[in-house]
Amino acid sequence: MSVIVTDTGFGPDTWSHGFEGAQALDLASDAQIDDVQVAGIEAIRIDFPSFADGRGFTLARLLRLRGFQGRLRARGHVIADQYAMARRAGFDEVEIDNELAARQPEDQWLFRANWRDNNYQSRLRG
Repeated sequence: MSVIVTDTGFGPDTWSHGFEGAQALDLASDAQIDDVQVAGIEAIRIDFPSFADGRGFTLARLLRLRGFQGRLRARGHVIADQYAMARRAGFDEVEIDNELAARQPEDQWLFRANWRDNNYQSRLRG
């Protein structure tokens, strides 16, 4: 079972189409972005095999810069401390397993849900 983390906290998975069909993509952290065709894709899930592997953040940012407007989900070993970075990179939500949700409860994720307010780059821009 998985827990979906958004700016409002923990919730159920509302994406009912799966990530294997024509509407969605499941990407590994080492995917080559030039090979990814997003036309007609409504959702993309990017795997994080380790919390120390930041390639998924780069993939998310590149997808957003290339115009992807659909749902973007990080899945796997993303920890609460990385939630603000995930949102700034372009992710809409994070999918974690129940074990991680028990170790890092909802309040730890919600503490970072104000990621826009604590963005040093926006403070520098004035």
